[in-house]
Amino acid sequence: MSWRRKIEARMREIVRRDEKITREVWDRDAAITFFDGIGERYKAEYIGEIPEGEEISLYRQGDFVDLCVGPHLPSTGYLGEAFKLMNVAGAYWRGDPKNPQLQRIYGTAFGSQKELDQYLFQLEEAERRDHRRLGRELDLFHLGEEAVGSVFWHPKGWTLYRTIEAYMRGRLDAAGYQEVRGPLLLDRSLWEASGHWENFRENMFIAESRDERVLAVKPMNCPGHVLIFSNRLRSYRELPLRLAEFGSCHRNEPSGALHGLMRVRGFIQDDAHIFCTEDQVTGEAIACCKLLLSIYRDFGFEDVEIKFADRPTVRVGSDAVWDRAEHDLKAAVETAGLTYTLNPGEGAFYGPKLEFHLRDALGRQWQCGTVQLDFNMPGRLGAVYVGEDGARHTPVMLHRAILGSMERFIAILTEHYAGRFPLWLAPVQVVVASITSEAADYAAEVARECGAAGLRVELDASNEKITYKVREHSLAKVPIMLVVGRREAANRSVALRRLGGKEQEALALGEAVARLKEEAAVAWSS
Repeated sequence: MSWRRKIEARMREIVRRDEKITREVWDRDAAITFFDGIGERYKAEYIGEIPEGEEISLYRQGDFVDLCVGPHLPSTGYLGEAFKLMNVAGAYWRGDPKNPQLQRIYGTAFGSQKELDQYLFQLEEAERRDHRRLGRELDLFHLGEEAVGSVFWHPKGWTLYRTIEAYMRGRLDAAGYQEVRGPLLLDRSLWEASGHWENFRENMFIAESRDERVLAVKPMNCPGHVLIFSNRLRSYRELPLRLAEFGSCHRNEPSGALHGLMRVRGFIQDDAHIFCTEDQVTGEAIACCKLLLSIYRDFGFEDVEIKFADRPTVRVGSDAVWDRAEHDLKAAVETAGLTYTLNPGEGAFYGPKLEFHLRDALGRQWQCGTVQLDFNMPGRLGAVYVGEDGARHTPVMLHRAILGSMERFIAILTEHYAGRFPLWLAPVQVVVASITSEAADYAAEVARECGAAGLRVELDASNEKITYKVREHSLAKVPIMLVVGRREAANRSVALRRLGGKEQEALALGEAVARLKEEAAVAWSS
């Protein structure tokens, strides 16, 4: 019997005994003496540091007594038996690597066995969909010790990346954005002026040039976009000015926080900054919200929750400025007719934000897009425009990201679709497979026709049996297979087979190519 089963069996015995659980308040010295006496020196140490005046509560359950703040259930029978021990892990006492390492056992419990079974199924499904596993199986990318926190994109993964990037460029062009590109290294003085040096320095990579200038690898794009705006004097007629960038950013994340593509140190942010007047804020914020929701629908995310995050404890700017910013952003989302919930204290250090949380196929929520209203940074960096009155004014800036980072969004997409991407996104859309060597030339012609129609196609004219080819390309999650043999070559037709389907559809070559071209096209949501 495994350790899990042994402990769970003992837990069930205790539940079935329905032992009464009572709370006791102990004297500090008595509690320390008790835990020292039974070898629980860590608890004795902890009790010694509880502030004077606070109660020291212990809970008794039969002969078992333990330190706990509580509250507890009246008796062990209330726990039920819908629980499971999950895994064991090491943990340093008080999280300090200099301290001894302890063992921690993780478990979970639910109100019913049905709820527990559903949770365990979701865990299994999440493991099956894990983007790190699929990235390896589908040959999309890898991560290595040679560049911790950065991604090595393989050809298929980079094709997926470029497909998403091209789609996003099309949407941004149509929405009136102008794409720019800023430097990777920027002087410390800029980060001091923007407020990042004070509020974000621990997350920045710092470098020093030969002339002893201190530089920082940019963790975000906003200060660079303000510099582009301020490079010449702007007129109110140019506003709103929407600057977008697929900006390469780096953040010095702790190694323990890194997680596949979900949490990296080097990433591409689909960033934009809209410079506008305060009168234009509502219209621009509404347009941002509509654009984000439309793009999420195109990627297959219909369930999106919006959260309003207000001022954090650490921030720049006066309370009066924050009052205006929070009022204006709330007014915009309410004018757009969108519902939202509050996320108190989670705004950026320079302004409040709207967070867009996507729900995936497993019901998990992922925060991707943000719309942030900033009355602070443009003024700190000296951005001005000439207003209709001939005077100089400070613009308002909307920070806007849609996917968040390309890397993280690709991870979310991969898990959402379990690697079975829709046709327009699939790195390889079509495989043309020959049944016999006599059909190899025709298979090559079919592949050329598909390629000429703009489809991403691979040719498999190997000597393997067709059943092997079908299995291999199904494991690679290719959406479409066009199978050709002697009959298809003679008729200039193909047998179309879809991923997961058992039936094949006989089509003329021209009809098949035209149909797949139409299916692979992206129809933008309104």
